[in-house]
Amino acid sequence: MATMAAEENPKQKQELAMGEEEDDDEHGAKEAVLQKYFLQEWKLVKSILDDIVSNGRVSDPTAPRKIRSIMDKYQEQGQLVEPYLESIVTPLMFIVRSKTSELGVASDEILEVIKPICIILYSLVTVCGYKAVVRFFPHQVSDLELAVSLLEKCHHTKSVSSLRQESTGEMEAKCVMLLWLSILVLVPFDISTVDTSIANNSNLGKLEPAPLVLRIVGFSKDYLSNSGPMRPIAALLLSKFLTRPDMPKAFSSFVEWTHEVLSSLTDDAINHFRLLGATEALAAIFKVGGRKLLLDVVSIVWVDTLLLIKSSNASRSPLLRKYLMKLTQRIGLTCLPHHTPSWRYVGKTSSLGENITLSGSEKTGRCNYALNAEDSNSEPSSSCQQDEEMDVPEVVEEIIEMLLTGLRDTDTVVRWSAAKGIGRITSCLTSALSEEVLSSVLELFSPGEGDGSWHGGCLALAELARRGLLLPISLPKVVPVVVKALHYDIRRGPHSIGSHVRDAAAYVCWAFGRAYYHTDMRNILDQLAPHLLTVACYDREVNCRRAAAAAFQENVGRQGSYPHGIDIVNTADYFSLSSRVNSYVHVAVSIAQYEGYLYPFVDELLYNKICHWDKGLRELAAEALSALVKYDPDYLANYAVEKIIPCTLSSDLCMRHGATLAAGELVLALRKCGYALSADKQKRVAGVVPAIEKARLYRGKGGEIMRAAVSRFIECVSISSVSLPEKIKRSLLDTLNENLRHPNSQIQDAATKALKHFVQAYLVAGSVGGTDDITSKYLDLLSDPNVAIRRGSALALGVLPCELFSHRWKDVLLKLCNSCLIEDNPDDRDAEARVNAVKGLVSVCEALTREKEQSGIDVVEGDMSLFILIKDEIMMTLLKALDDYSVDNRGDVGSWVREAAMNGLERCTYILCKTDSVGLTGRSGRVDSALELQNSDDINQLQSLYDANLATSIVAGISKQAVEKMDKLREAAAKVLQRLLYTEIAYVPHIPHRKKLEKIVPNGADLKWAVPTFSYPRFVQLLQFGCYSRSVLSGLVISIGGLQDSLRKASLTALLEYLQVVESEDQNERSREYMLSTDMLWVLQQYRRCDRVIVPALKTIEILFSKQILLSMEARTLVFCAGVLDSLEVELKGSKDFSKLYAGIAILGYIASVSESINTRAFSHLLSFLGHRYPKIRKASAEQVYLVLLQNEGLVAETKVEKALEIISETCWEGDMEAAKIRRLELYDIAGLDTDILRKASSRESNKDSNRKPTTTDENASYSSLVESSGF
Repeated sequence: MATMAAEENPKQKQELAMGEEEDDDEHGAKEAVLQKYFLQEWKLVKSILDDIVSNGRVSDPTAPRKIRSIMDKYQEQGQLVEPYLESIVTPLMFIVRSKTSELGVASDEILEVIKPICIILYSLVTVCGYKAVVRFFPHQVSDLELAVSLLEKCHHTKSVSSLRQESTGEMEAKCVMLLWLSILVLVPFDISTVDTSIANNSNLGKLEPAPLVLRIVGFSKDYLSNSGPMRPIAALLLSKFLTRPDMPKAFSSFVEWTHEVLSSLTDDAINHFRLLGATEALAAIFKVGGRKLLLDVVSIVWVDTLLLIKSSNASRSPLLRKYLMKLTQRIGLTCLPHHTPSWRYVGKTSSLGENITLSGSEKTGRCNYALNAEDSNSEPSSSCQQDEEMDVPEVVEEIIEMLLTGLRDTDTVVRWSAAKGIGRITSCLTSALSEEVLSSVLELFSPGEGDGSWHGGCLALAELARRGLLLPISLPKVVPVVVKALHYDIRRGPHSIGSHVRDAAAYVCWAFGRAYYHTDMRNILDQLAPHLLTVACYDREVNCRRAAAAAFQENVGRQGSYPHGIDIVNTADYFSLSSRVNSYVHVAVSIAQYEGYLYPFVDELLYNKICHWDKGLRELAAEALSALVKYDPDYLANYAVEKIIPCTLSSDLCMRHGATLAAGELVLALRKCGYALSADKQKRVAGVVPAIEKARLYRGKGGEIMRAAVSRFIECVSISSVSLPEKIKRSLLDTLNENLRHPNSQIQDAATKALKHFVQAYLVAGSVGGTDDITSKYLDLLSDPNVAIRRGSALALGVLPCELFSHRWKDVLLKLCNSCLIEDNPDDRDAEARVNAVKGLVSVCEALTREKEQSGIDVVEGDMSLFILIKDEIMMTLLKALDDYSVDNRGDVGSWVREAAMNGLERCTYILCKTDSVGLTGRSGRVDSALELQNSDDINQLQSLYDANLATSIVAGISKQAVEKMDKLREAAAKVLQRLLYTEIAYVPHIPHRKKLEKIVPNGADLKWAVPTFSYPRFVQLLQFGCYSRSVLSGLVISIGGLQDSLRKASLTALLEYLQVVESEDQNERSREYMLSTDMLWVLQQYRRCDRVIVPALKTIEILFSKQILLSMEARTLVFCAGVLDSLEVELKGSKDFSKLYAGIAILGYIASVSESINTRAFSHLLSFLGHRYPKIRKASAEQVYLVLLQNEGLVAETKVEKALEIISETCWEGDMEAAKIRRLELYDIAGLDTDILRKASSRESNKDSNRKPTTTDENASYSSLVESSGF
């Protein structure tokens, strides 16, 4: 034996040495990780600390805030800061000690030294916790009085601000001093020997506490009434101080004080915080105090606790109830003897590695289990008998009853504290009493209890299991309760409660996995696994899904080999379960392939999820149920379908909606799997919709939801080609027509999808007569006064197969073209109807051309009328739709039409280009060479459907949308243009300046076209091409002159950078500024009297003039200014738009300042606004006139300039309008301008005013004027 021991020792030493080396390597690796994550900030912190240490104080006032902002990043990763705590805390506390000794406590300067340091120290406490920080506080005996004196000095200071960012350190100093004292009071000497004041006090009695003790207790009592972080620290200090062996008198005095506080019935804020502090202090004392000391005061404290917990103060304060639960359980622990019960279950595996080793050897597993059984059941006559004979005080029964009541509390923190108390006290009881406690806990799961009781019960069960107090023999009673809790979901009005219960139930399962040996858990895990994975895949809340998956993972890891356990854990991981859709449709389907999970999953969906209160979850459940069909089609067809069909007529809306969806999805999934329904089942499926209509389930609440579900059901039935009688076919068609008339767009979309498959399956394939009537009906409804009917009819025409209108295709296309345009009658205008008409028009074109391609007709030699109509009518209609800028109370609803039109132009372009490629190459497909197409165009360009003019119009129209103010529309336009340039469907020819366009719009996937700073610098380059410039500028001015500041800056910056580029091309070419002026005049003429474009265009001109752009083009400047003046005369005449008037007046001021002959005309126009009816306009005009006279001396004779300026400055232009007109005439005379026309215009206005009813001339009297003046 000795020889064997000698042989084993070197091996053990070697293994120990290797273990130490591994620990060192692990420690070094951890240090490297810590350095990696904290090194950058540590350099800054170290430099600040070095500066503080070298100066002996914080010299930079911003230093504490810098360190605190750095530490705040590590609130949830305090372990990254802990390696540096010693190097931070030790020098700072040394400064506190040394400066206090040097300056003295009485000095006022000492607070200015320690407060910034305490801000740094307290920030470390908030990140790492006080236990990690106080380890590095100095704890010499001489520091005790020093710390008390500092606390006394800080005690009388008040915080300047309650905001943490503005704190000057008063609160932090108090907290740090209290923490320091909590270490110093543990000195191993009698406090009376440390207190120097005793030597000077000869009157102090032997039983009286020392003055130092009274000071500490007095300060702590004051802080117990505080609402800040000083209260818990003061409770900590008292718990360590009063439980010293030399503090019996002080302890008794404090207990008497708490008795007075807890017995007080005063109901105010201060008393409330005092109650919290006293209760927290007592709980802390009972946590660390000796049993002999505490037994003397148990009766007093328990009576106070019992009275307080029944008071109104406790009922209103969850925090007070939490502290009372802590105090209650600790009183119970004090009353019970401390020992580890022999009956407690002790698991054999403590690590995963050991568990894997054990599970690999069946023999070892049996051996260990035998040892466990032996430990649990051996020696019944010794320790177990002692447990049974243990004397349990009567007060413990009351304490357990109170903790069980705490498990029913409405607040989670109270229930959690009560659950831990149940676990702690049960660990001190006999096995018989523990069974009684378990029975009481299980009573919390009765149906009559609320969700709080179920949650508290789960927490208590988890605590019992974690502590080995829930024996395997009791698991058969507990597991059914846990299974119920895993599926706890109670409907409350429009929502449900129970997610916290399910989360806690998963925690119980997690605790089972950690607590029990795998032989004890084998059967239990087989019961729990399907339910855990059901929750992990199908729970509505992500935290419950993840909790259940974590519990399953823990059980698989701890309980040894489990069938397919690793594969399931890898599938249902933390990230894959974050998405509810992914969990339902992918994770659950992957897990269902393993034995034992398919049927629980189906039952969960059928009984709990398709009838869920959440509409989105019901739809997802129906989809998830159909995804499981492939594993057992026969079971789903015979069991699930039979179960669901009667539920479609349920009185519960959620049930019938989910059942209708699920029935349709199941029928479709069975069809895809090749499973043929029997005739009887097909008959039952066919009767679902007529039965719903017969029961009038479309009416009342939920009718809209059912309509959408029925449409989806019809779609699934149609795709599956379920046999339907003729009567039911007509009934279903009528149902779809009714849904198409519904004003809800979602119902219309669902009906449209269903109609597409229904007509193809039952009308076209069945060769049913009267199909022309359907087309005629929808065509007639396109002009119906009801906008909802027009919307649905346009969508319906877009999905009808070509066979239904093969002889009337031209009527259909022309009628849809007419529906795409803005209606003449304002009452009939509807943006959604036009959007649907555009979509339907393009869909019909694609369907017709697809039919021609499939029929094999040579479109060049055959009928070209369809393609000519697409080019001449449909393309023009879509281009007109690009100018739909309709606005209603929802905003720019025309943008919906424009977006649909861009997509339609793209799709119709492909139609024409493919047709051209067939005619040129004699085959269908893409023409890969642009040169080939160009050479063909030279031969016969007249026969080309997609010519240069059409290409220019399309690219210009889309480019205009790419520079307007809506981000979504800009992105859509850029992507359409990108696809036109690089598509593989068909080469798009005849695009002018294609090479330059490809540089502007590269072929990239992740380009951020919606970002203004990215898109505008690119598209503004199109201004250099005459074929695009006018369209682009008409959209660009809307962005530059708009109200959105960020968009205005980005677009203006792009334009200015474009204009500043010096062209290296031929000097005979017109400059960019010249082209811009020409295009700007075109915009002013093209959009005459259209304020949507004119107002931002005038603002753009004003901005450009302010930057001296367009004013230095020599002869061209006169032409441009003359054109602008002509436009202003039209636009400003009679205008009430303040934004337009302000911009026009500013432009007149700039033009009048130009030293050209045109300035007199502008100045005359500007002076006319001095008599405007709006006072603000008169004032703005006067300001511009004043500036013009200062800048342009040629307008008025030098001798008269001073007088003109005096008139402008001294006149109150916002006052009486008649006085302003008189002053205006004087200015006309001074400037030498003709006043006859002005007098005639004034007389005409006065005649109109005399014939008009008297109204106020004050603009401020009108609220609309006030709003308009703000630019809205």
